[in-house]
Amino acid sequence: MLEQILFPLTITLKIASLSTLVVALIGVVISYVLARRDFRGKWLADVLVTLPLVLPPTVTGYILVILLGRNGTLGNIIYNLTGWSILFTWEAAVIAAFVVSLPLMVKTTAAAIESVDRDFEYAAFTLGRRELETALFITLPLAKKGILAGIVLSFARAVGEFGATLMVAGNIPGRTNTMSLSIYSAFQTGNNELANMLVLILIIMSLLSMAITAKLVNTWKV
Repeated sequence: MLEQILFPLTITLKIASLSTLVVALIGVVISYVLARRDFRGKWLADVLVTLPLVLPPTVTGYILVILLGRNGTLGNIIYNLTGWSILFTWEAAVIAAFVVSLPLMVKTTAAAIESVDRDFEYAAFTLGRRELETALFITLPLAKKGILAGIVLSFARAVGEFGATLMVAGNIPGRTNTMSLSIYSAFQTGNNELANMLVLILIIMSLLSMAITAKLVNTWKV
């Protein structure tokens, strides 16, 4: 039973950590652009980034299958270059977790950046600082609590991802069976003891994530 817990826990943490790392790097850039730049089609960009947050996970997963399949737009390119099909691998689960958790990162971080007083940025510009320097050394540090909250929320969302992961990575024992998928399998086979243990672990992880986020939000001062 220990192995039935350790592998799902390990692969879940691996997938969630990698997806959160990519979400943090890309999400901060997108958040800054949405919060500080005005451009044609900004509303559309905002809608597209937010869309996975409101779409059913199975719909998101289906779209990813269409894109990443061997005959899909991205999947075909990957297959022709490497001979490797990304579907039904743990890497596909990372992509699914990235897509569904990115909106949480962007929304939280963009709100934090928007709350930063622009007078600090204008002062930096007056002193000869470029926008990139100002963003890196003034804006983002002042918004760090919101950014950290977004990272924690994104990680928690990635840990609990089920629908999109099932569509693109399957539920292959010893390969792609994450915590959520393992709970589903245990329930289907009547293994309530295993299901109870996995559920308890996920509840504890979720509570910790909520506590950290609440702490960051409550101390969010610019």
